[in-house]
Amino acid sequence: MEYSPPIDEKKLVEQLQNRATAASAFDTLLRTYSQPVYWQIRKMVVSHDDANDLVQNVFLKAWNNLHNFRGEAKLSTWLFKIAINESINFVNKEKQRLQLSEDADDSFLLNNIESDTFFDGDDLQKELQKAIASLPEKQKLVFNMRYFDEMKYEDMSEILGTSVGALKASYHHAVKKVTEKILGNV
Repeated sequence: MEYSPPIDEKKLVEQLQNRATAASAFDTLLRTYSQPVYWQIRKMVVSHDDANDLVQNVFLKAWNNLHNFRGEAKLSTWLFKIAINESINFVNKEKQRLQLSEDADDSFLLNNIESDTFFDGDDLQKELQKAIASLPEKQKLVFNMRYFDEMKYEDMSEILGTSVGALKASYHHAVKKVTEKILGNV
């Protein structure tokens, strides 16, 4: 599912950057993008509570940096970049807190899948989430954006700053690893 906002982003940006309309426009921004941003983050950090905290951080950063937004990318792209960076920073901090190397996989997130009371998937869904959590960060991002969000490679390229060819290769490798992991557990 390709995400297309039900709003005029250029008009919203103008309203956000105008002191008289900024608060109302920010409310529109929150209502429009909170859920898609939440799910992008949730796919990376797994925990509902952590995702909620990060969503707040994303919108706080967006609010504090609206004056820097130049409109060179879509507003939604800018928000997703912030969300992805916040998620990566969170995962890296968790690795430091748990004294894991930066190169360690995100298997520590697997415990969150098991213990998350908001996770209601069946066993196969749980295996899929575990397989995704074991991917390297970039592959996990690309897999989630392509598989779950059905995002075009061109849009991913804009958000992640990576070539379309590299994204296709990452996705191919991720699918192969996820498939092997799931089939190995069946």
